[in-house]
Amino acid sequence: MKSQLSPLVDTFDRRIRYLRLSVTDRCDFRCQYCMTEEMRFLPRKSVLSEDEVIRLATLFVELGVEKIRLTGGEPLIRPDIVGIARRLNTIDGLKELVLTTNGSQLTTLAKPLVDAGVSRINVSLDTLCERQFAELSRTGHLDKVLRGIDAAIEAGFQRIRLNTVLLTGQNEQQIEPLLDYALKKGIDIAFIEEMPMGHITQTERELSLVPSAQVLETIKSRFSLLPIVGGAADGPARRYAIEGTSTEVGVISPITHNFCDSCNRLRVTPDGRLVLCLGHENALDLRQMLRSDMDSSSLKRAIVAALAYKPERHVFDQPDEPQVVRLMNVTGG
Repeated sequence: MKSQLSPLVDTFDRRIRYLRLSVTDRCDFRCQYCMTEEMRFLPRKSVLSEDEVIRLATLFVELGVEKIRLTGGEPLIRPDIVGIARRLNTIDGLKELVLTTNGSQLTTLAKPLVDAGVSRINVSLDTLCERQFAELSRTGHLDKVLRGIDAAIEAGFQRIRLNTVLLTGQNEQQIEPLLDYALKKGIDIAFIEEMPMGHITQTERELSLVPSAQVLETIKSRFSLLPIVGGAADGPARRYAIEGTSTEVGVISPITHNFCDSCNRLRVTPDGRLVLCLGHENALDLRQMLRSDMDSSSLKRAIVAALAYKPERHVFDQPDEPQVVRLMNVTGG
């Protein structure tokens, strides 16, 4: 008879139902707030294999995780990503498989991802200005991303959401153009305060912050917003329906509106570290356990025990140097 483990509940009585699973730290973009211009990526042998990804995901679902989000880096540049999605979708007990992407590969992969069982996607899009897009992404092409979004709409995902990181002096004037674009396409959008992760010198973090209150004020000057309570609100976004449309708008406010009291998430990095909080460095090396042939029961016990170290809240609002030295592409957002 298998031993019964407690569900994933931390010391602050928050139940973990959501796993963000990063499958690569590599990306075809070099976005200013996410990566340095010259990057050193993980050796490929350090990244979890497809079988290791599936085994870990299965263990988390058996412990009570109901939703998995595939992230990166850019998950769609991993050659076996569709196969990973297809296998994840067969895990008994997993209720939803979703994905975050920069959109660059969606022209060819949108339909295969839908067929593999990915129900919703988030697409990072910070501007509709071609010149500005090139500056912010360093290596990206706006037209390719926009064609990818059209392909995603045609492929039939249940919902598509744009994720926009706003930076003062760069793209804060894009709030209305991007919202109008989302309305035109019948998709959702979320505006995100920049998260101070890693030592990135391209932006002065305090000066670059665009507060969510400013974003909402801009949107409310044109539209009536109806707060959405419950439902799919399983992430940090405060969500609003735009009256008279099918579009939802959200704000994610790690600096000005702490959302940790309702945190239901864990993260696994591409090299198999279990990150207990986006705003802290403490982590558990699951890859080492996997590759030492640790049995599944022992792995589950280690995961459950790690929750004792999940902190009450992140510390992004501290004025000193960032406590988190890993870049966003390493963590998976």
